[in-house]
Amino acid sequence: MEISKQVAIVSGANRGLGKELALELLARGAKVYVGARNPESVDLPGAIPLQLDITNPESVAAAAGIASDATLLINNAGSSTGASLLTGKMEDIHLEFDTHVFGTLSMIRTFAPVIESNGGGSILNILSVLSWINIGSEGAYSAAKSAQWGITNSLRLQLAPKKIKVAGLHVGFMDTDMTAGLEAPKSSPTDIARIAIDGIEAGLYEILADDVSRQVQQGFAGGVAALYPDLA
Repeated sequence: MEISKQVAIVSGANRGLGKELALELLARGAKVYVGARNPESVDLPGAIPLQLDITNPESVAAAAGIASDATLLINNAGSSTGASLLTGKMEDIHLEFDTHVFGTLSMIRTFAPVIESNGGGSILNILSVLSWINIGSEGAYSAAKSAQWGITNSLRLQLAPKKIKVAGLHVGFMDTDMTAGLEAPKSSPTDIARIAIDGIEAGLYEILADDVSRQVQQGFAGGVAALYPDLA
């Protein structure tokens, strides 16, 4: 895919990784719609601000009506409540799934016909290494990301005949507002955005953006004992 010829829509792009993804796309010559619940918060010269709440079907449909020339969808919008599956508030757990699972699905169901009508293109779902492994806390986020990975795998097969490639980006912790209170090694969102767009341009189905994602993927063959040594 030649990025300079694409029309992209990036959800949750007023800050963090989403903003860096939009900047990377703009630098490569793409037309970029920047989706945010509050479009006034978007500060990206050259981008087109777009009101978008992925948990609201009417907002998603309105965005698709405006971005009717889209060929590249990046599902970046997310939430992180920190909720435990066992003890967390059920409304927080619902929010994680409404955002990462049903919100992502709503975006793809709405924009896939748009992309198909424009001759095909790509969809990138921003996943996480936590879609593959749980660290014992924030279980709701991890479970929702795991379900989002499942959606990615399923729709990849269904949309391929329509000339739409569905990719997933797996990455560990990034230096964004979402991880501000976390003491752990963090990747630069600028670097991750570059890796993500490189992967889309190269036609990859699965983009592993850092060492921790590669290590966890390699641990699959070892089963629970390899991924969770404390349980062995």
